Amino acid sequence: MAHINSSALMNVMTAAATKAARKLVRDFGEVEHLLVSKKGPADFVSIADKTAEDTLVRELKKARPDYGFILEENDNIKGKDESNTWIIDPLDGTTNFLHGIPHFAISIGLMRDNDIFAGVVYNPVQDEMYWAEKGQGAFLNGRRIRVSARKEVSESLFATGIPFMESGKEDRFLERLENVMSVSAGVRRFGSAALDLAYVAAGRYDGFWETGLKKWDMAAGIALVREAGGFVTDISGRKNMLENGDIVCANDKLHSKLLKMVK
Repeated sequence: MAHINSSALMNVMTAAATKAARKLVRDFGEVEHLLVSKKGPADFVSIADKTAEDTLVRELKKARPDYGFILEENDNIKGKDESNTWIIDPLDGTTNFLHGIPHFAISIGLMRDNDIFAGVVYNPVQDEMYWAEKGQGAFLNGRRIRVSARKEVSESLFATGIPFMESGKEDRFLERLENVMSVSAGVRRFGSAALDLAYVAAGRYDGFWETGLKKWDMAAGIALVREAGGFVTDISGRKNMLENGDIVCANDKLHSKLLKMVK
């Protein structure tokens, strides 16, 4: 799956994602049958999520036994090698998965010396494997990808995520949404931050912003966007995305414009 010239690290990450995806895709097929049953598929999905995470941890540990883990479903695992930590989301887009919508991904980021070093985002239903490693560029199924070259906001398509509405942030969100919608070609909300970031890296979206994310929602995607030539900051324009959970990314022409609209 990985590129002919891909590194040992990329081979490890893409192989782990591929392995976890097999069962996830089978489980996704089951969800469609469960949707008609009275006992909702929510429990089933959380088991699928957990199973995928266990597979990822097992495969990555086999290849890099000393690396630590930051996990969504389980407690974090401290590694002997303190400079390398995996940041994993076994199923980004749970709500889509739960409703039988084939837009979800496995996300594996690698943090090295407190910086995002590499990322893999895999959409198994469409068999799209995005990967990037610091200084090596970003790829989709072995083909080099770049952020879009658009300069005009009016021609640009942006993506976002809607914060959970009980968080009291809805007014801010609606204000930002209105700012962007009123001047752009549109805003999409597909329900997987990892894939939103991958789509920015591939030039499908011209930019993306969201608040209240977790580290595992965006670690891999940050690597992709950066290596595809994009700019990534938090909403205040700093680099504290992982700490504060806010992210704004676009190409170099649009980043400052998007930042202004959502600030």
